[in-house]
Amino acid sequence: MVDYQRVIDWLDVWIADRSKRVILVFLVLTVVLGTGLVRVSTESGTSQFTEDSPAQEAFDAVNREFTPPFAAENGSTQLIQTGRNVLSKPELLAMLKAQYRLERRTEFRVSSTTSAARIVAGTLNPNATTLEAQIRTVRRATPTEVETAVRRAATNPGFRALLSKDFNRRSASASATIGIVEHEIPRGLAQQAGAESSGDDPLTRIQVRSESVVGSVDSDIRVFGSGIISSELSNVTFDSLIIVTPAAAVLILVFLLFAYRDPLDLLLGVVSLVMTIIWTLGFMGWIGIPFTQLLVAVPPLLLAVGIDYGIHAINRYREERVTGLDISPSMRRTTDQLLVAFFIVTGTTTLGFASNLTSRLQPIREFGLVAAIGIVVTALIFGIFLPAAKVTADRFRDRVGLPVFGLRPLGEEGSALGRLLQGSVTLARRGAPVVLAAALVLTVVSGYYATGIDTSFSNEDFLPPEQTPSYLQSLPEPFAPGTYTVTETTNFLDEKFAAVQGDTVTIYVQGPLREDYALESIQHANRNPPKSFAQADRRAESESIITVIQNYSRQSDEFRQLVERNDIDGDGVPDDNLGQIYDRLLSSPARGQALQYITEDQRSTQVVYTMKSGASQNAITRDAQQVADRYRLDATATGETVVFQSIAAIIFASALRSLATALLATAIFLAFVYRVLVGRAAFGVINLFPIVVAVSLLAGTMRLLGIPFNALTATVLAIALGLGTDYSAHVVHRFTDEFEHETDVFAALTRTVRGTGGALTGSMLTTVAGTGVLVLAITPVLGQFGLVTALSIFYSYLTAVLLTPSVIVVWERYFE
Repeated sequence: MVDYQRVIDWLDVWIADRSKRVILVFLVLTVVLGTGLVRVSTESGTSQFTEDSPAQEAFDAVNREFTPPFAAENGSTQLIQTGRNVLSKPELLAMLKAQYRLERRTEFRVSSTTSAARIVAGTLNPNATTLEAQIRTVRRATPTEVETAVRRAATNPGFRALLSKDFNRRSASASATIGIVEHEIPRGLAQQAGAESSGDDPLTRIQVRSESVVGSVDSDIRVFGSGIISSELSNVTFDSLIIVTPAAAVLILVFLLFAYRDPLDLLLGVVSLVMTIIWTLGFMGWIGIPFTQLLVAVPPLLLAVGIDYGIHAINRYREERVTGLDISPSMRRTTDQLLVAFFIVTGTTTLGFASNLTSRLQPIREFGLVAAIGIVVTALIFGIFLPAAKVTADRFRDRVGLPVFGLRPLGEEGSALGRLLQGSVTLARRGAPVVLAAALVLTVVSGYYATGIDTSFSNEDFLPPEQTPSYLQSLPEPFAPGTYTVTETTNFLDEKFAAVQGDTVTIYVQGPLREDYALESIQHANRNPPKSFAQADRRAESESIITVIQNYSRQSDEFRQLVERNDIDGDGVPDDNLGQIYDRLLSSPARGQALQYITEDQRSTQVVYTMKSGASQNAITRDAQQVADRYRLDATATGETVVFQSIAAIIFASALRSLATALLATAIFLAFVYRVLVGRAAFGVINLFPIVVAVSLLAGTMRLLGIPFNALTATVLAIALGLGTDYSAHVVHRFTDEFEHETDVFAALTRTVRGTGGALTGSMLTTVAGTGVLVLAITPVLGQFGLVTALSIFYSYLTAVLLTPSVIVVWERYFE
């Protein structure tokens, strides 16, 4: 065995005899790392997950190379107007005024505007081309003239697309309309300005500031766009942190009062927890990791682990003090055992968190890195600083004569908790093999049931609920959450506007589009589409460059004749001289429509397919990829649905990969550590068995409660393994110490579950409260993560206390 005791003895000297120097060093480090807090930026939304995704890269290329209707080159803002009739004269004037006031402000960089009101004004007076002239035109028109102009404008498909589905041409009325404001923002402006978060994005600033300008118009018009979404997502992250952290602190304080029962010990524990958060967040700031919605979960997790370490340290120290030992000898005996236990626990927990570094998604990798660093920081503070501070505090208490509270350890002999915990030893004595057999059966059943867990990834995971729960609305400032409109507005658009109904999928095609087979390849791919594709006459409903060619052929006889001369098989799709056809099309009045589907260099095109309503995200993605494979050119299926489904698949793979990595790494680590420490690698397996049971139970419970693997809960299985090993490691390591002085395995187990079990109980209660409080977070994904993390901790505690004695008894009887 390696002589690790020399390192422990060296630390004992510093902790017990040079405690003030230790405290000073840690306080200086806290100040240094604390300066990194001001460097922490924020990032939110789904875009952080879609980086490096082939489907997202194709989607970006489509948005970059083609010009969809009403999309500005650098960003657009939607003005959503609602009312009894948004086509009445007063409402038309309100929309025109809103767009005019935005256009006049140079800081909004307005390049163009579109609205139903502008179309009506142009119908009234074709010579009124500016917003100012159109305002005068509508103001001078009578209500009857306005109604007539609305009916005439209704023949324009673009006009109808801007109106809600309840538009009535006869009464010239609609309850909602969308106005578009396009902005011209020079590339690189955000980077030149030193923007580090979504709130510094130029489009976000424009849209947030435009709300006050639009609000000055006498009408119900709301501003909406990607900048507003980014702003609210950032606000939700911050508001969730403001709500969750104090709530966790209050609950933790309550349970710490139960665990410590001493004001001075409570103060030391709280100071250590605060230092842990400062060190971890400061580290993030110094290395430039932004604070994302996933990282909101890190502070409660670190609080949970810190509480566990703190309670173990104080409780173990009290076990020695009640025997009559003085301060220094008591702390020396405490750290002799706990520093080794903390090393084991820190190693396994860090491996559990760090296993998320195997994920292909950067936010999950950053979560794993920050959490792993945080665990190491927690071990240093609670393993070295807290014991040193406890020695200094007790010496100060003795010197000034302060009273001592709560000196008795949790779970001591004769206490109600001690008797309850001893039940697991009684169970092991009477039927350890039966206990293990039942645990194995439960593990297999729960694990098999868990194979049906859903996987999801969507905007809804990160958006605030449409209606903020009443218990959150009643919170006082500064904890009261803000007003969130994104979800309500998104649902409103889905409900009111036909243009946003149903899913579409885009096939992004690259290659020599001038080749004779290029358009026939598109035509062939559309035949006999998969089930999720909308279809007519066994052809997929789609929009492509073929659609533009056919539409313009009906408008131009000369172009139709050109197409017919080059349509060898007479199916309406040209086969020869495609370059000539494209050139003629791009020099015609249909140029704008053509550029929506083919690039200027004629090397890329997009085909937009309509999907059946109600088709699942998985079916749409699978079928879209099947259609893309039919193309002779390089084709990639993309679109929001495809991108999100690809991320969902990565999330599921990440969950399994992280769990497998954590399980293997933890098993190797534990076997090595116990081989080095006590000469028995088998203790590593003993340590791991209860946690495998806990992870299986957790996965089964997730499916039972309908909680899917999403961007955050995908990390929980590996985290459960890391956190859960904490509980069993304390039990196993305490047993190895007690077994050295006891010839009877049951006597050693009894002392173990009374001493360490008592500390574990206090730790479990505070940790469940600290992580479970995430259910108060505003975003659903954080609430789900808080619930499953709390469950994982409870299951880990339960299996560590109930199963570990039986595993040890079976090992001692049949293998030792």
